[in-house]
Amino acid sequence: MKMKQSISQFESAFEQETSLERRRREQLRRRAANRSRARRIERTQHHSSVRFSVLAICLTVTVIVVAVAMFEALALLIS
Repeated sequence: MKMKQSISQFESAFEQETSLERRRREQLRRRAANRSRARRIERTQHHSSVRFSVLAICLTVTVIVVAVAMFEALALLIS
């Protein structure tokens, strides 16, 4: 009788331990997925802000070049 009881206790302890391990692995997997998602979002936002800055600089340079060219052409036409 004592042998059956100790085996059943061992089995129940083993099941509890495997259940805890399974939950722990799932929790670690979820944390890793969340970190990965956060890094991807951060990277995307950084790239977007860099692209926007480049676009704003290009537009500013274009406006300046067009204004200078327009006034130069106007000065040529007037003289």
